[in-house]
Amino acid sequence: MHERPPAPDTPGTVVARRPRSRGWTVAACAVVALACAVGVWLLWRTFVDTWAGQRVEDAALDGATTGQGHLWRVAEPVLDVVSVGFVAGGLLAAAGVALVRRRWSLALQVAVLVGGANLTTRLVKYEVLQRPVLGVGADYGNTLPSGHTTAAGSVAAALLLVVPPRARPAVAVLGAAYTAATGVSTLVGQWHRPSDVVAGALVVLGWTAVVCAAMVLRPARTATATATFRRVDRSDPWRARTRRTALALVVVGVAAGGVATVLLTRTWAYRAGATSRADEMLAYGGGVAGVVAACSLAFALMLVLRHVAGARAETPA
Repeated sequence: MHERPPAPDTPGTVVARRPRSRGWTVAACAVVALACAVGVWLLWRTFVDTWAGQRVEDAALDGATTGQGHLWRVAEPVLDVVSVGFVAGGLLAAAGVALVRRRWSLALQVAVLVGGANLTTRLVKYEVLQRPVLGVGADYGNTLPSGHTTAAGSVAAALLLVVPPRARPAVAVLGAAYTAATGVSTLVGQWHRPSDVVAGALVVLGWTAVVCAAMVLRPARTATATATFRRVDRSDPWRARTRRTALALVVVGVAAGGVATVLLTRTWAYRAGATSRADEMLAYGGGVAGVVAACSLAFALMLVLRHVAGARAETPA
């Protein structure tokens, strides 16, 4: 005869996740991480390793000169913030929040996230991928993924992992907005092409998925010596807010992705001919929309993965 697990002392507290549920969560994280790696390669293969892709992004780069003087006044301060000191400070802040919440392993995990994402971007950009010289634009070498976007996104993702559940929706929205602003600022300054920025967002998402999988695999904390499983309170307001926020980010991402697809498809169709100013503006607008789409969808997935990974061991802060 099987004994029923004891009733929870506090509604809404989760102490452990059943093995099958843990397996599905780890599998989902693995799929996301693999998809991000494949996505980075596809971006390089399409926009960097082909003449047509280089032509489209070169048009976007030229389109960035429109209104650049006024836009750069806003973009330059955003980019000036991103530095080694910014990454170190963001990591210390995230680790500090984890330590205050007495989540010792989480402090280590965010260090893995930030360090892994930024090191991956550097290795992929300078050691793994190359930019062939195909006679399109100036040759600055490979710039995919964007280091600025990775730095901004990894710090925002680290904060998303360590804050309490009630703060995660707001941090996800602000993180998506800040990462997108940093990415768009690199386009304004002609520091990066759109595919570089999208690839940077994918690197951050991939490492976030890896860390969330590690959270699930780590043994869960127990509130009592006898309790094994506890139910989740489905009426938890933070759970509902997480769903609504993730859905809102997905809606923004899909809408921006649709705009990017329409604009870039038109530029792609006329890539063989001489590009007019209108073509350059369309390519530039498509690139900006693509950046917004990538950052919105990435942080929507991060929010969902963090919620699922933390649901088995979350206790009030």
